[in-house]
Amino acid sequence: MKFIWKYMKKHPRLILLDIIGGSAFVVLNIALPTILARIIDDVIVGGRHHELNHWALVILVVIVAGTLGRILLTYASSKIPNLMVRDMRKELYRKIQDFSHQEYDEIGVSSLVTRMTNDAFVLLQFAQQALGLGIVAPMMMLASAVMVFKTSTSLAWVFFAAMPLLVLIIYYLVKRTEPLSRQQQSTLDKINQYARENLSGMRVIRAFTREEYQEEKFEDANQEYQKISKNLFYLMGATTPGFLHILIWVIVAIFAFSFKPLASGSLQIGNLVAFVEYAFHGLFSLQLFANLFMLYPRAAVSAQRLQEIQDIPISITTNEDGITETTEQGRLEFKNVTFAYPGETETPVLEDISFKANPGETIAFIGSTGSGKSTLVQLIPRFYDVTEGQVLVDGVDVRDFQLKALRNKIGFIPQSALLFTGTIEDNIRYGKVDATTQEMDRAVDVAQAQEFVKRYEEGYQAVLAEAGTNLSGGQKQRLAIARALVKEPEFFIFDDSFSALDYQTDAILRARLEEVAGDATTLIVAQRVTSIMDADKIIVLDKGRVAGIGTHDKLLANNELYQAIAYSQLSKDNFQEGGE
Repeated sequence: MKFIWKYMKKHPRLILLDIIGGSAFVVLNIALPTILARIIDDVIVGGRHHELNHWALVILVVIVAGTLGRILLTYASSKIPNLMVRDMRKELYRKIQDFSHQEYDEIGVSSLVTRMTNDAFVLLQFAQQALGLGIVAPMMMLASAVMVFKTSTSLAWVFFAAMPLLVLIIYYLVKRTEPLSRQQQSTLDKINQYARENLSGMRVIRAFTREEYQEEKFEDANQEYQKISKNLFYLMGATTPGFLHILIWVIVAIFAFSFKPLASGSLQIGNLVAFVEYAFHGLFSLQLFANLFMLYPRAAVSAQRLQEIQDIPISITTNEDGITETTEQGRLEFKNVTFAYPGETETPVLEDISFKANPGETIAFIGSTGSGKSTLVQLIPRFYDVTEGQVLVDGVDVRDFQLKALRNKIGFIPQSALLFTGTIEDNIRYGKVDATTQEMDRAVDVAQAQEFVKRYEEGYQAVLAEAGTNLSGGQKQRLAIARALVKEPEFFIFDDSFSALDYQTDAILRARLEEVAGDATTLIVAQRVTSIMDADKIIVLDKGRVAGIGTHDKLLANNELYQAIAYSQLSKDNFQEGGE
């Protein structure tokens, strides 16, 4: 297969070693029946017993040499696949790093995980078999066929008559296993998807007491996988006994048709023994080769799934030759921006959006759910590209920037704070690798995370669980904000990042943010009016369009949509304050 060979050919010395080891193993295994025939016919039957020690030494040398060949073959056929899968996963991981949100949505995260783990392991197993059996079996079959014909032409037809039957069986099994292998891998994707959803959504599942429903979904997929796997393994399991049954009948036929040549003297007993050995080696090698063909359909499916990752076009390229530096800093402009998700161009999420933000300004976005607020700010770091119009950062179209340079200008805090397994320090320095302790202290202090960080005896060295599950939602959000603050970017993007904070922490954090933001432009997506009342400019979105732009007071005076949002929330807040 081209996909596997692309990685194997990087190790020509090991491939040569594999071929040498396999060739030595085949030649020396074919030599043993020939030596055995000479011992029987010349030494035992011919009465030349004085040569017995000589032939015993020859057999010993052949066995030792064959063992060395086998060791070389095993070493090479084990090392090459491991190096292959290492290189394969490294290359695929690099490709995935370049994926935009569009590619992730297209393939699916669960499927990507399955492909990087299970599919790569399937190719590892196949490569090991291909470099072992794939080298030895064909050579053994060819050598055995030559020796069978050379040893006895009168019995050779028995051997060659069995070959077409075995080939037909192999062809039938391969045709049956290919669709089953494809179904098996697709079902495994589904199992991983359900497992991932179940683990990440455990609290929601328990809150709605939907454990049984989730178990049923998983069980259905698991049963389907078990059914497909059982059918596949039945086919693979039937191969060995079927081939052995045919092999037994071939040997019986050889002995049955050997009486006449033995009686006429055209065939000696030693040659008959050697003939049986050659036939056994040839047909048994064909059976082993059949096992390789049984693995091929599954490996072909896995290779195709991994090739899809490599072949998928990247919608947002890194633009290595793009702009890296600008004379302006902190200036943002949307010019008649329209955006629709790929394949949904008839229903744009954003339509004809235009506004400007100057350095040091705070721009806020508010609107009903689904109005396009989060989508809008995701266009700035090019998580998606605009369908029409331009997004200008520091006077330059974001598509003309080198992608890394563009994103280095931005401190992005998503709504769902994602922390990584490791220490608190590791997570904060994710924003700035060489951040000093003083810089981290300042960022943590502004983000209002100092209180709970100090609770840990280890301080910054306290270890966080996977995804920060040993922290509350608000604590995770504050660490995510600290991670962005320590970066000291030109633009802060808070994508509804204050929703997990209580009102008091929210107010203190925003007040402190003004101290450190300086000339940085701050963009805030919010649901709460109290989080954006002090913004220099509030942009009200409604169904993907701008429904109003202005300050809090201006919009409160003349924008009906903003009035509806503000009055409902402020009255609620007043009610809560009165209740307290």
